[in-house]
Amino acid sequence: MAEAADSQGMTPSPARRWFRRTAALLVGAPLFAGLLSATAAPAAHAVEDAVSGQSVQVSLDSVAPTAPVKSDTLTISGTVTNKGKQAVTGAHVALRVGQKLSGRAAIDGAAARSASPSSGDGAELSDGPTVTFAKLDTGISQDFTLSVPVAKLGLDESGVYQLGVSLSGQTANQRYDQVLGIQHTFLPWQPEAVEGKKSQLTFLWPLISSAHLTAQTGSDAQQTPVFADDSLAKDIGPGGRLEQMVSLGKQLPVTWVIDPDLLATVDAMTRNYKIKVGDALVNGTGQDAAKAWLSALEAAVQGEKVVALPFADPDLASLAHHGRDVPGSLGHLQSATEVAQKTIDTILHVTPSADYSWPVEGAVDPSIVDVATSAGAHNVIARSDSLRDSALSYTPTAARPIGGGANAIVADARLSTAFQGDMSMAGGSTLATQEFLAQTLAITLEEPEKQRSIVVAPQRMPTASQAQTMAAALHALDPQRWTQPLVDLSAAAAAKPDPLATTRTPGTNAYPDSLRQQELPLDAFQDMKSTQGTLERFKVILSAPDRVVTPFGNAINREMSTSWRGNSGGAQNYRSGVQLYLDGLADQVHLIQKSTATMSGRSATLAVTVQNKLVQGVDHLVLRLQPKSPTRLLLGDDGAAIGEQPVKVDGDRSQSVKFTAIANANGPVPVIARLYTEDGTPYGEPMEFTVQVSEITPTVMLVIAGGVLLLVLAGIRMYTHRKRSMARDEPDGDDDPGQSNGSADADPGQPSDPTPDTGPESGASPGPGEKVDH
Repeated sequence: MAEAADSQGMTPSPARRWFRRTAALLVGAPLFAGLLSATAAPAAHAVEDAVSGQSVQVSLDSVAPTAPVKSDTLTISGTVTNKGKQAVTGAHVALRVGQKLSGRAAIDGAAARSASPSSGDGAELSDGPTVTFAKLDTGISQDFTLSVPVAKLGLDESGVYQLGVSLSGQTANQRYDQVLGIQHTFLPWQPEAVEGKKSQLTFLWPLISSAHLTAQTGSDAQQTPVFADDSLAKDIGPGGRLEQMVSLGKQLPVTWVIDPDLLATVDAMTRNYKIKVGDALVNGTGQDAAKAWLSALEAAVQGEKVVALPFADPDLASLAHHGRDVPGSLGHLQSATEVAQKTIDTILHVTPSADYSWPVEGAVDPSIVDVATSAGAHNVIARSDSLRDSALSYTPTAARPIGGGANAIVADARLSTAFQGDMSMAGGSTLATQEFLAQTLAITLEEPEKQRSIVVAPQRMPTASQAQTMAAALHALDPQRWTQPLVDLSAAAAAKPDPLATTRTPGTNAYPDSLRQQELPLDAFQDMKSTQGTLERFKVILSAPDRVVTPFGNAINREMSTSWRGNSGGAQNYRSGVQLYLDGLADQVHLIQKSTATMSGRSATLAVTVQNKLVQGVDHLVLRLQPKSPTRLLLGDDGAAIGEQPVKVDGDRSQSVKFTAIANANGPVPVIARLYTEDGTPYGEPMEFTVQVSEITPTVMLVIAGGVLLLVLAGIRMYTHRKRSMARDEPDGDDDPGQSNGSADADPGQPSDPTPDTGPESGASPGPGEKVDH
């Protein structure tokens, strides 16, 4: 019935389909197993691979040697793990040598199906090594090692061969031998040196990190730097990511690509520094690690090619696509480039090249090239998946002119991305190394008579395990059977361009959306402009502006860093923190609030206090006082509507600034006080207070006049009294010195007074019988 239904084009029911599949499995499985056991032909194995499930994971932990010759013995070690739901019995691990892969595209295809059976796997080596396991329970792992003389692998002409390690066995549901797991890798086969021209290889070795230093400094005069956290101490410490980059790189002929901000940050760690922990600051403890790392790096780069990126590794694509719309943004790139060379020279005592720019993942368009070269760099490190040479059947030389006096150094995309996966496990590292070697051999064999210069630009911040894998792959090239010794980037830039290679920069629409979505937005550059404006207004009043301009200029450069990609929230928080801290410093110079000043007459002195809480002094400020009713209150001796006084205040001091005020009417007068820079730019917030002018009454005038009259009379009495005293002391011939001779000053009605003057002038009370003159 089922056959009749099928022949008539009718669709069988689900129940019938299930019955047919089950019957075929029960009846056909023994027959199929018998067929498989009866032959070892490659075709049979291909069918076997196609129908089997992958319930066992095979991991290759090492392949040695990585590129063998005929006299070698190939040893492969790894692990098999039962990931299925049933135990595996009668299992064995065997080696399969597949077909020779024809070119780089074939290598790409094989890598994409590295853990899946394919028709090109080939048969198990008939007399090859095997490792057997009687039973492999669910979740259980077992190690294996396979060793075989290379001469038995049946390798023929030079090229890249696919190598497979498979586990075959039986399960309770499928009681016949089948491939339950396989892992592929590549075996570069070049038994002798290439007969032709070897490829020249340049490998970039990046020392780049994210932003760690804040714009904040300690409250002391030494400007103790403040770090957002202490993670950098771990990175440069033993076994850390950056420590591994230095210790591995010093053994390799690589081109060092360094972000000067990393050096400046680690250099700051060699002295006292602080770490933010919540709202508190605690002492950093990474001084020894910082000194050791810088010392090791300085020794490693001596005599080697060093390329300086602009300070803090600014995101060139974000600048090109968003920053150019905000005035002043490109100026930050210029300043970041200028400080880069000096920073590396000062700290490492080597002179770097600042003639290279490196957009994110080598992706370029015309606007990125324009920005990248705007600060003086003539060489743009691009990548072959951006500047594509699809019309060529071989990989061309990296260097090529792209117009406007700029050159593109086109790094090979396959080689540059070979180490981006998880290299923390031996399996991932082994596969990456073998694929890297396979690709380099394939490049050389494309055109043996055409020497090419190939550049590798790996990820910006490799992990420690990725760095170790990169170093292992480069060491594997040491025999140099198909590559020359590694050359530096300057040699790659000077290589003769391939006339057939593309020199056309892709259009803006070709820029990858995945990268565009990670760019800094327009708002980020507007924030930077605002911070720069605040800094410009602040620095003009400082006696030592470099103490503020340098750390905040560097902080703005860090706001443009490529390291913020994928961390938009962190980038926003960093920008906000820089602006808030700068605002807080600027607010340390301010007017002390006062509410009311009283004038008890037509003229008086008004005082306004300027406080400076900064460590350094401030100058070039003007305090402007302006009554809201200038007809009622005038300022200065000339009676102006606005009063101005220069302001200069030492660090951590206050200064009282005085103005002469003239009142024309009684009552309250609101007055606005505000600081300005010398060019008339407002500084800080205005401060308003009230001047209360009191009326001067006739009674008050009489009291004041009476007081003045008493003072005058007292002065006259003092004068006459002293005159008489002087007359008594005259030594001119009178018998009675106490009698008057009739002079105008004598008083015949009073006897002489030989006692001292104890009148009101001295503040004492009159004596008995004394007469007080008024």
